[in-house]
Parts: sequence; C-alpha cells; structure tokens
Amino acid sequence: MRLLLIFLLLVAATAKAQVITGQHCGYDFTSYLVVKVHEKGQSETIKNLRISLADSLGREVFNINNLLSWTKRNEPLVFSMNYKIDNTGAKVANDAPDSRWFFPFAKDQYLLSVTNTFKAENYYLKVQDIDGKENGGEFETQLIQLFPFNMYVLCSSENERQAQQFGPRTNRPIEVFLELKK
Repeated sequence: MRLLLIFLLLVAATAKAQVITGQHCGYDFTSYLVVKVHEKGQSETIKNLRISLADSLGREVFNINNLLSWTKRNEPLVFSMNYKIDNTGAKVANDAPDSRWFFPFAKDQYLLSVTNTFKAENYYLKVQDIDGKENGGEFETQLIQLFPFNMYVLCSSENERQAQQFGPRTNRPIEVFLELKK
C-alpha cells in the first residue's frame, strides 16, 4: 500500500512539474528567413522574383525529408511573398480596407520557414529575376551568403538568449539591392 501511495505521489509531482514549465510558443521549432529586395535608391519591393536557398555553386537546395523546413517536403526551398488577410483570415488584395499582413514581421517582403536547427552559414540566397519585362528590365542574378543572425527567431525564450550575445542582431530582414542588367 505504501508503494502505491509513493507511486501516486511521484506521478502527481511529475505531472505538476510538466505544467509549471510553461506554455510553448507557436513558433517553437520554426524560424524564418525574411528578404527585402529592392533596386538601389528605391524602397519598393521588387515583385516576381525567384528567391531560393542554394549551395555554394548556386544549385537550389531540396528539403529532403523535412530536414530544413517543416513545409515543402522533398521540394526546392523557394521563398514566397507575404500577403494580407482580412478579419476572418482569408487572403485579400494588398489594398483591401481593414486588412493586415499575415506575417506582421515581414510586411511586403519575401519569406521562408525553416527549422530552428537550420545552419544558415551552410547556405546561400539565390535571387533571380524570372520575368524581366514585369519589373521594367531584367535584374542581375545574385548569390548571397547566409549567416545565423539572418534568421527571425520568434519565440521569446530564444530572443532572450540571443539578446545576450554580441554581434549583429536577429529578426531583421536580409536586405538585397538589385541592379538592372546592362
């Protein structure tokens, strides 16, 4: 009987300890890469670009078995444009009244969800103009090295840990300046 009582107390104590550890953040296992692309001297985001993760040779990286991202399994990791939603969560036009950005931290920028174990320093951004006519000319393709500080870490515990480190701060978009081909 004593053994049963001790066992029940032990189970109750561990259950209480699990509740005390705190609530998890919805972004616990996810970080984001946010890219702000514009022409030198301009502030407007350039649309219709293909921005993807690449290796050092410029080859697109595939998300084999969700190793790099929890979405787009076994597909190339390509950035998408942020978009606006209404009060019901439905996607709406950018100029719709009472709309807000789906990812408020990204505004009118490109973004990609990656795992929190993503090693940014092993990858590059490949920025390509897929339809030069749409943008008033064709922009040069760029290959840009990524760094750990390029990632958006959205959970407060991770932000607190990174705030104590020296060096460039996280949660800032990667700023890319494009030039027209001559």
